[in-house]
Order: sequence, then C-alpha cells, then structure tokens
Amino acid sequence: MASTNPLIRALKRWGASNDELEAQERQRLAQAAGATQIHEAADRQRVRLRGFVTVLTLKPRSGTPWMEAQFSDGSDVITLIWMGRREIPGVVAGCEMAVEGRVSYVDGERRIYNPRYELIAGA
Repeated sequence: MASTNPLIRALKRWGASNDELEAQERQRLAQAAGATQIHEAADRQRVRLRGFVTVLTLKPRSGTPWMEAQFSDGSDVITLIWMGRREIPGVVAGCEMAVEGRVSYVDGERRIYNPRYELIAGA
C-alpha cells in the first residue's frame, strides 16, 4: 500500500536511485495507459503492455531470422520475438511502444511471439 504522507513519499524519492526513479515513471505511464504490468502477466494470458525496448538483438534460428527485444515497463522485463524479421522500422533500443499478444513462459522467461505493436511518438 502506497504511503499517503507527502513527506515520506518525498524522502523515498530523494533516496531512490536513477534506475528506481526511471522504473517508477515507466510503471506510472503503463498504469495511466491501462496496460497490464509485466510482473502480473500470466502464462497464456492475452495482454496489452506499454513500455520501452531496452535491448534489441537479431538471433537467427535454423537459418530464419528472429528479432528479439527486451521490453520493460519498470515492473519486470519480457522478451518480444518477431520471427522471420531482421528489422522493423522504428523499433530500436530506447523506443516507447504499446504491444499486444499472448504471454508464453519458455525456460522460465516471459515471451510474446509476433506481438502487435504501436510506436508511441515523442518518446
């Protein structure tokens, strides 16, 4: 439960690291957009997420390109995988997006394969 005392909230912000403040801001943006938080996403659940691409890689699988993005909303990280893609215009590390798809747990990690995505301008 969040503290309602303004002094306690201010002290917590003052003592927080830049990474913690960034994660809090990402969570606030996702919550304001009505998105599911990544840490709440269950296996096989259809979700709409909002966050940022933190790492983008190309990982070929059996000769087929796979573009993978580590995607964070401040609550956790999920891997987005576009099979058969080498690049997607506008999808770069640091970009803000809203994505939709079905969550899969593979090797203990959350993933969404071929998610629908919407780039968010001005990010």
